[in-house]
Amino acid sequence: MKDKVRWGIAGTGVIANSFASDIQFAGNAVLAAVYSRSQEKADAFAKRLGGVAPHSSIEAFAADPEIDAVYVASPNAVHLEHAIVFLSADKAVLVEKPLTTSFDDARSLSALAATKGLFAMEGLWTCFLPAIAKARALLDGEALGRIRHVTAELAYEKPFDPTDRFFDAKLGGGSLLDLGIYPLSLCLNLFGRPHAIDGRWQSAPTGVDLSAEMRLAYTGFNAHLSCGFDRDGDNRFVIDGDRGTLVIDAPFLKASRLFLATNGLVRKVIAPRGQGLWAKTLTRAARRISLPGLQRFDLPFPGNGLQFEIEAASAAILEGWHEHILMPTSRSVQAIEIIETIRALPPS
Repeated sequence: MKDKVRWGIAGTGVIANSFASDIQFAGNAVLAAVYSRSQEKADAFAKRLGGVAPHSSIEAFAADPEIDAVYVASPNAVHLEHAIVFLSADKAVLVEKPLTTSFDDARSLSALAATKGLFAMEGLWTCFLPAIAKARALLDGEALGRIRHVTAELAYEKPFDPTDRFFDAKLGGGSLLDLGIYPLSLCLNLFGRPHAIDGRWQSAPTGVDLSAEMRLAYTGFNAHLSCGFDRDGDNRFVIDGDRGTLVIDAPFLKASRLFLATNGLVRKVIAPRGQGLWAKTLTRAARRISLPGLQRFDLPFPGNGLQFEIEAASAAILEGWHEHILMPTSRSVQAIEIIETIRALPPS
């Protein structure tokens, strides 16, 4: 019985390089091959890593008997196309977020994996970080009490360029698919499906969403999530309860630090709407000194942080699972459905 999954990477971009670098920290995975449309890029990628087979034919790559699973790190717009090729060749797939660029495509990918009896998962690496596992444990232990409100923002300013993939609809552009998917997926991961959805979005000149807000209604509380290319946000994920406030520190998508505030004054300052000078000053201070009623949890990791999703996906594949409990494809389909619901509203 094998103890390691042999991975191939489809793509040679930034996230593909991060995956290749971080796989060394996963004890149950090895890198076997890489695919690029450019043989030159595939050769350079493989040479830099050593012991990796380069491919410029997607058919030959998919048929490679030394590959058990494929990390789909190709552009958003071809996630479905590439996943179909690999699933059809009986390879498990881990598809970099977003799973696909449309709800129909996400359902198709999920259905094909189920029909083939193969593992499929969206590569939303944030949900597998140790800091998020700690946040889950604090929620399960009711450290916050009854949840009252959730607020999260992920925004990075990008200069408008109609040829850039971030602003090109044909390439799967828009802030929701690139940034909003993180707070949305983490919210679904922690709290499940909301019973009502609302929001708004602002259009870039190319028609994609420059920025957006999502309001998710749960029993007893609401989640207000925002994203955008129009600003640099505070990029925290904040869960406010009646006994405590949990702050997943910025940037929460690569979380390595949590704050749990139970002191009333501290909670007021770092709570979801505490975005002023005092909030920033206190947050900076909390990173350096101890404050009464404020616990700090540091959970650093080597590399970029992709090793945790690699290890989780590899363990699931070795166990013969078709999905991972923390990131089933049904939840990824839900996320795309919510994004499409927001985008269907007229831009504000």
